[in-house]
Amino acid sequence: MNVVPTNVLYNSYLLRQNLILLNLTYPFLNLQVVGNSILGKPIYVVKLGKGPNKVFYSGSIHANEWITSVLLMKFIENYCDAYVSDRSLYGYPIKQLFNSTSIYIMPMVNPDGVDLVNGYLNQNSTAYRNAVTISNRFLDIPFPSGWKSNINGVDFKNYQPFCKVL
Repeated sequence: MNVVPTNVLYNSYLLRQNLILLNLTYPFLNLQVVGNSILGKPIYVVKLGKGPNKVFYSGSIHANEWITSVLLMKFIENYCDAYVSDRSLYGYPIKQLFNSTSIYIMPMVNPDGVDLVNGYLNQNSTAYRNAVTISNRFLDIPFPSGWKSNINGVDFKNYQPFCKVL
């Protein structure tokens, strides 16, 4: 099965569709919404396995890291396919891994930012206009391709870090 495309700009809508189809195809996939973005988009966590060892992976923390969402989604798809086929994945017997380890994956931490940099955010929206306004204060960061999106309208122009970087 080939659900997750690797040849297109990913976005939150495509992520949702992929998760729904993967969950329908592989009912053992544990899919949860753990919160919502500033624009109300769901933030998902996928749990693979049921073992006592726990691992957590996350992707797309920053908007331009959207490719990590595709990577994690493809891993979820390959893991599920290996599980139902009783195969190994990267040298690990998946059924054994499923019973010994719980893998938690949050494939897209920042769906609003991903949608912004990949052109899926409405340019007439308040969120888009907020991002443009903020980016105008930081002319050395190209908008939106280099923008680490902050569409909530928070201006970090006078930001002071709480700790000193050595």
